Amino acid sequence: MPIASQPLATATHGSSLADVLERVLDKGIVIAGDITVSVGNVELLRVRIRLLISSVDKAKEIGINWWESDPYLSSQARELLETNRQLLQRVSELEKQLAQVLPRGGDGKDQQAAPAAGSGIPG
Repeated sequence: MPIASQPLATATHGSSLADVLERVLDKGIVIAGDITVSVGNVELLRVRIRLLISSVDKAKEIGINWWESDPYLSSQARELLETNRQLLQRVSELEKQLAQVLPRGGDGKDQQAAPAAGSGIPG
């Protein structure tokens, strides 16, 4: 094929949106910035922006997986929250039952009986 008939790939031509998106998701991109609002030498507001765009596989590769434990995004986390709620309810019920069994003011510790007179055990 003659050289003149081949399309010339430049920075503005030759990459479709799908190509750019595939490259960004494969490699990842970080966007960082700070915005500060000041009057004189007094800082009134500071906004720090950190944005990471990547594929799920790339995010896991670099150790970012917060969505796996987010209760609104993970069914396993929802199950854990429900189990935790049930356990807390059961502990509360057991504490109530224990309070009914123990005498008032009792703390659940066994109190030693006073030694019998003349038993040879110092009292």
